[in-house]
Amino acid sequence: LLVFFADTEAFLLKNAKVKLCLQASSLGGSLLMENCDPESQFQDWFWHGDSLKNHGTQTCLSMVGSNDVQMSPCSSVGYTSWDCSNSLLSPLGNSQAFLVASKKGVTLNNFRGLKAQWQDAADRSVCEEKAAWGQQDRYFTAALASTQLSTADNVALALGMDQAELEELLWFFRREDPSAWNYSVLALSFVAMILGLLLLSINVMRNRKRKIYKVSGGEETTQKAELEVKQALMPVQDYSPAEPQKQEVVSQDQKSGDVMVQWKDGTVTSLYAERPEDPI
Repeated sequence: LLVFFADTEAFLLKNAKVKLCLQASSLGGSLLMENCDPESQFQDWFWHGDSLKNHGTQTCLSMVGSNDVQMSPCSSVGYTSWDCSNSLLSPLGNSQAFLVASKKGVTLNNFRGLKAQWQDAADRSVCEEKAAWGQQDRYFTAALASTQLSTADNVALALGMDQAELEELLWFFRREDPSAWNYSVLALSFVAMILGLLLLSINVMRNRKRKIYKVSGGEETTQKAELEVKQALMPVQDYSPAEPQKQEVVSQDQKSGDVMVQWKDGTVTSLYAERPEDPI
């Protein structure tokens, strides 16, 4: 988060005399004075504590020897801490050497003129940038420490801030443990899965019962239809197949003009018996 603060407050290191900006080289750690370009990351600087850190190389401005400066890792032993006063940059602990610019580059010298004065793109002193960063760092530290205090009023009183500003800072740096929420969502997902499986099994069982009922109902309907057909055919089957033969036999013995009668016992006789003709 400290790096976040610094990144948001990046600025250009412009010399008040030559009107060029200090640019870090991506190779070798050398420094150049180039035309100011706010879009160049190698010209973006920010205060990292008392160190001047370059955004493009992520290295710090360091003192090498007695007069030379170059870029080196921020954890190096060299002078990576700088004091800023009246737009003058000097290695911390050495108030007789100042960062002086020329068109060729930068060096350390005891000169205090415009060549040793550094500004940002808005012609403000880089010392103001350091003060602004220190103020942000102080607010951030107080916001973190406020979690260990009993009330927010004590923090506001200690920082000289009003309640609204303090609440805004606390909300900005608010961090919550999402474990409880994650576990709750996981439990709800598990319950929803169980209910879904239960509803699915109930639906499957109902579909099976519906199919079984349809099949059994169709078989009963078929059986009823067959039974009705059989009942309709029963009277036809009561007739004996021998009767037509008898009728055919009888019909063969009949003569023209005969009237035959079939009695209940099955005998067939002629209604009018033949009579012999009376003699004349």
